[in-house]
Amino acid sequence: MGSVRTSDTTDALFMDFRFQGKRCREYTALTETPANRKKLEKVLDKIESEIADGSFVYANYFPNSKALKRLDRASTAAAPIAPVAAVIEVAPEPVAVGPLFKDFANTWVDEHSIEWRRSHIRSLLSTLNGRLIPQFGGKAVGGISKSDILVFRATLAKVKGRGDKAGLSPKRINEIIGLLRQILTEAADRFQFTSPSLNIKTLRLRKTDVNPFSLTEFQRILAVCRPDFKDYFTTRFLTGMRTGEVHGLKWKYIDWDLRIIRVRETFVLGEDEYTKTDGSQRDIQMSLPVIEALKRQYEVTGKVSEYVFCNQTGQPLDNKNFSDRVWYPLLRNLGLEKRRPYQMRHTAATLWLASGEAPEWIARQLGHTSTEMLFRVYSRYVPNLTRQDGSAMERLLATQMSQGALLPQTTPGTGMTVYVAAQDVAPMPQPKPRGVNGARAARKGDNGSKSAHQVARPNTVWSSPHDGHTTSRLTSSSAGGLTSGSGPDFRLISMEISPPPSFFLPEVPRPNVSRIMSSMLRCVSRMTKSFA
Repeated sequence: MGSVRTSDTTDALFMDFRFQGKRCREYTALTETPANRKKLEKVLDKIESEIADGSFVYANYFPNSKALKRLDRASTAAAPIAPVAAVIEVAPEPVAVGPLFKDFANTWVDEHSIEWRRSHIRSLLSTLNGRLIPQFGGKAVGGISKSDILVFRATLAKVKGRGDKAGLSPKRINEIIGLLRQILTEAADRFQFTSPSLNIKTLRLRKTDVNPFSLTEFQRILAVCRPDFKDYFTTRFLTGMRTGEVHGLKWKYIDWDLRIIRVRETFVLGEDEYTKTDGSQRDIQMSLPVIEALKRQYEVTGKVSEYVFCNQTGQPLDNKNFSDRVWYPLLRNLGLEKRRPYQMRHTAATLWLASGEAPEWIARQLGHTSTEMLFRVYSRYVPNLTRQDGSAMERLLATQMSQGALLPQTTPGTGMTVYVAAQDVAPMPQPKPRGVNGARAARKGDNGSKSAHQVARPNTVWSSPHDGHTTSRLTSSSAGGLTSGSGPDFRLISMEISPPPSFFLPEVPRPNVSRIMSSMLRCVSRMTKSFA
């Protein structure tokens, strides 16, 4: 069964069907619109019905087709049938669907402006009036094809960019095409046509790593910077505030009693705005250097302006003026790599991580709703700052394992429970190997190695059952271990090498004198109490 499809290269419609067992594809000049597609589907249905009854003549529909040469001459001979080629070849121009792009774009902005911040509207209008309307403003929204968008995107990569750069960056191109996609998607939904931007992929962006300052570089900046900006740099480096947040910081948002900075506004494009996200509404805990810096700053601007950091007229600092006249000259003077002022925020994050602060606390300080971005962006700098990954665990283990835990021990006779250091507690007795493992251990002992079941118990003498000669004699003084809490003290009494036996059997253990004496003392104590 045939179908009407869209060309990937020209965005024009073509018919795909089979005739005489061969696949035929005939292209048209019609663009992808619902009306054009419906028109071609009717023609294709007529062609398939004629193929079914055997009356189809290829040349009547496609007289200029290249497929005529490879098809049967008999079937391609012209017949006295009314030509319908005009339906395909001499197709009318596509009917303009919807209003002009410039009119619909302005309507779309007016309808959605209530949802956006003023700074976003200003940036969006700059893109719309500077890039999109000059390119598509005179076309109907339904007449813009996929090829038009691809050609426009290619030209953006060749126009002059900032400075000496040739072409816009992939990030900027994606922003422009993204705005065009939003407008066309809305228009396609309203005027019932397929948006040509649906299958256009975004350009791939290179991953950019953050480049924070080290603690030494931060100290050098404070030592060399202008005196009137020293408190400004201290605040930015140690609070992680964004540029707009610190420039829009007001004295009413500083709580001296709770030692916190309340981030409630941001200064963007010359206006006070709501913060970047709802999560950016946060309270930042001030460290002692930040408190001292803000107290010094209050002596300078506290009675002049409502803004903490302001110019001579009491207005917030201009970001471009600060970057060009203060920040970049300072980096050149110190011989440091050129970096954006935003790296001060990254520096605060890496310093907090290196000092061992909780990731959840750091995320709240930075205005992140979760720790995902924290670990994805900053975690790789922690080993570089702590010099050795896992050192915190090593310090914990070194402290706890050196002291040891206190384990409860019951004193024989009195039944009192005392706590003894773990290294002073006797380990559990090791059971003797049995069966195959015991025989294997005995054979190892025959070869001169100590078998597993040769671990002596207190007051036990190991002897050979063959000739009665003592191979090794171990004894222990258990009384001292019971009174002091330490394990049995084994001493080697004698060691005589004789023909090794195949296995060892322990003799019956000698009576435990200390236990007998303890039992006797308990009996005497009870008798004394009874007579009393």
